[in-house]
Amino acid sequence: MSRTVVNIHDLRFAWPGHDPVLEIPALQIAQGERVFIKGPSGSGKSTLLGLLAGIQTVNHGTLEVLGQPLAQLSSRARDGFRAGQLGYIFQQFNLLPYLSVIDNVTSALTFSPQKRARLNAAPEAEARRLLGELQLPEAALSRPVHALSIGQQQRVAAARALIGAPPLVIADEPTSALDTDNRAAFIRLLFKECDQQGSTLIFVSHDPFLEPLFPRVENLQQLNRRSQC
Repeated sequence: MSRTVVNIHDLRFAWPGHDPVLEIPALQIAQGERVFIKGPSGSGKSTLLGLLAGIQTVNHGTLEVLGQPLAQLSSRARDGFRAGQLGYIFQQFNLLPYLSVIDNVTSALTFSPQKRARLNAAPEAEARRLLGELQLPEAALSRPVHALSIGQQQRVAAARALIGAPPLVIADEPTSALDTDNRAAFIRLLFKECDQQGSTLIFVSHDPFLEPLFPRVENLQQLNRRSQC
């Protein structure tokens, strides 16, 4: 039986002094799933990802990630959980511009003994393997990331999220700067690496052209009771 990676029940979240942004009665995601969560800008997609990553905590209800009720953890414990168990691909990549490609990827291990323990090779060797799987040219690996194209930076961000085989990989619209062909190619590479590592993937986007690539699609406007009011 597959392990439940995300378990949401009667979730409610509001920013201080505002009406609720999210009211989700139920959502479960199992280990190994590839889930596309869609919704227009402003529908709460990034807020949901922030809750799943423990950056914010729910005001009401249950949110468990990998069996952990995140709202019951201290801020420091949530930081440690996120560093050890999650890989996050940000929309703007959040790379360190003057560090090399290799150093950017291995930076994900700095505060994560769990990810280091899951490595089957030295950190630099694993970074090179991931970057090769993601089709980044060997000549680019020693360059500072600010010298790379947007598509190359995207692959560096993905490798950083994947290093150390995190059980859950979260992607927040990382393909928005790419054309359709490159977006589809990137998704297939991401699937391949997640499959090899056994990682669950939650991918958030408002891009309908990506939907057919995913075996499971969830519409946040339908999940979110608040958007139906």
